[in-house]
Amino acid sequence: MKCYLGIDIGSISTKGVIIDEENNIIASSYIWTEGNPVQSVKKLVEILKQQLPEEYKIHGIGTTGSARKLIGIMLNANVVKNEITAHAVGTLAFHPDVKTILEIGGQDSKIIILRNGIIVDYAMNTLCAAGTGSFLSSQAKRLSIPIEDFGEIALTSKNPAKIAARCTVFAESDLIHKAQVGYSKQDIIAGLCKSIVLNYLNNVGKGKKIRGPIIFQGGVSKNKGVLKYFREILNEDVIVDENGHLMGAIGIAILSKKESSQKQYDLNVEDIKFITKANECNKCPNNCEILRIYKNDEHVDSWGSMCGKVK
Repeated sequence: MKCYLGIDIGSISTKGVIIDEENNIIASSYIWTEGNPVQSVKKLVEILKQQLPEEYKIHGIGTTGSARKLIGIMLNANVVKNEITAHAVGTLAFHPDVKTILEIGGQDSKIIILRNGIIVDYAMNTLCAAGTGSFLSSQAKRLSIPIEDFGEIALTSKNPAKIAARCTVFAESDLIHKAQVGYSKQDIIAGLCKSIVLNYLNNVGKGKKIRGPIIFQGGVSKNKGVLKYFREILNEDVIVDENGHLMGAIGIAILSKKESSQKQYDLNVEDIKFITKANECNKCPNNCEILRIYKNDEHVDSWGSMCGKVK
């Protein structure tokens, strides 16, 4: 029986799914990248292999996320696409009427506007960690509260503190000030959740026509406090899919299925020797930094040459 692997490699987390011909998830995993996408993908694939029934064979592999090109070479993926496309395809498979996708991940956030199943606009925030999962996580540590409890605690607040969250530095100093003048932890946490929403809408969502149905995705979508304030401020129902944190991986798996062939893929990647070597090219005034990719000591690709003299 044919199945398809999709991997979404982000800066904070690595997500993977294996789907069948009807887009049913037959294996999935969500692990931390820990600054090493190659090793995290090896670990992820081993986890997925343990969940995969013997009668299923991989006939397509897709990669997306910040390390999609690197991991695509490593796994000989038949499809490598950006996160915007992957999230849209995955979401449309389960919510064909969706018009707006809100996504907040560990290090970046994005908005995708769709009309009649077609992407008509999008925006991303990748320059600052304010308004992302890593920002919330760092504030949770500062307050000595497990990030998993953040949303539930935010729901108990009746007077959210105003937190200036357009910049992580300002947000942290504001948070310290609010604690020093006597705000409760519940109100500070609720204020942080609300500030995430306001920061997102004023930056990533600025000028976008946000219409329902609205789907909220990414790790932050599991935070009930952030979800509450999205619903309140937008005055719309905001849907959180149970597989929303995997939607990029699902989308790229679907795309790999559409472009698959009779080829079968071997998932024995644990012993693959996969390294990169960087050096500066001096063949022209550009002085490009060239990154060479080696798989089992064989040079398979090079990136970074602006003039094309280095292959």
